[in-house]
Amino acid sequence: MSDEILYIDNQVCFSLYRLSKLITSQYRPYLEEINLTYPQYLVMLVLWEDERVNMSELGDKLSLDTGTLSPLVKRLIEKKLVEKKRCEDDERIVYITTTTQGKKLKKKAKSIPQKLLCSKEIDINEIQKLKAEADKVYNLWSTHE
Repeated sequence: MSDEILYIDNQVCFSLYRLSKLITSQYRPYLEEINLTYPQYLVMLVLWEDERVNMSELGDKLSLDTGTLSPLVKRLIEKKLVEKKRCEDDERIVYITTTTQGKKLKKKAKSIPQKLLCSKEIDINEIQKLKAEADKVYNLWSTHE
């Protein structure tokens, strides 16, 4: 077997890592306008979609463990964008919900995906195909862990 298999430019994982870093950096100026980091933005996206989720659901949705998620949620609470509420039926369950301020932020955030796409000459169909392929590989590999 040739050593070429170990060349960095032949690694799918490196291409995806590099692309992920680039995309995240492209979001940064738009997220600075609404005072969010990219991981905080991801948490808010889930909450804008689902209104109320518990920490376990949020972690599953974002593929983040509690040790990573807890500080993110804490900072969003400090920014008064989300709050924790105990379940009335089972006090062991804590839900994360958006505050009024968090809901208002959604209006400002709605333009971010479009701004990002318009800032570059990117074909939306190519982006959708890339996303579909990435999701396909993720789903395939995550079911074989």
